[in-house]
Amino acid sequence: MPRFGSGDVRFFDRVARLYDAAMPRARVGPFADAFAFADRPIERVLDLAGGTGRASRGLAALGVDAVVVDASAGMLARARDAGHPTVCADVTRLPVRTDAVDAAVVVDALHHVPDPDAALEAAARVVRPGGVLVVQEFHPRGLRGRALVAAERAVGFDSTFWRPAELCERLAAAGFEPRIAREGFDYVVVGRVPERSSGFRESH
Repeated sequence: MPRFGSGDVRFFDRVARLYDAAMPRARVGPFADAFAFADRPIERVLDLAGGTGRASRGLAALGVDAVVVDASAGMLARARDAGHPTVCADVTRLPVRTDAVDAAVVVDALHHVPDPDAALEAAARVVRPGGVLVVQEFHPRGLRGRALVAAERAVGFDSTFWRPAELCERLAAAGFEPRIAREGFDYVVVGRVPERSSGFRESH
């Protein structure tokens, strides 16, 4: 039985002070490769479920400033201490206007979101046509993947993991044009927002 509730927020509030010491810095290469799939310059970015801003620090190396969005106040306090702008919000209900940003990233976090499909749909709304959503996740198959799934269950997380092709299907269902940007245990998929006919989106 999961112990931490919706989105495991209580756990991350508790471990926020130790999180960055335990987690490696986000790699820059996958972002650059995924952003190349965009049909527009990448300038405004949301770091969704971004915690302490690990991904935002990687994005800064590319000259991109990001806003960290997370439901954990403890994690966001650490992000602000590191100089990142933050928004405390549920990533399935983003308090951001339609077509507001050029890209969004979700790094090592979608598996913690209680309704991942709603999060993908929210991202599709706020990313402009030609922009991209970049998702880095862990492959649940293989020795490392099975060990990770078991460890998350043991800790008390109610995590859901997908194979790359499965996550691409979910991006497609949310309205993205998806592709796999990197294979492996910590794989990356990217979805581009297509041009849409007038009236397809409503302002929020």
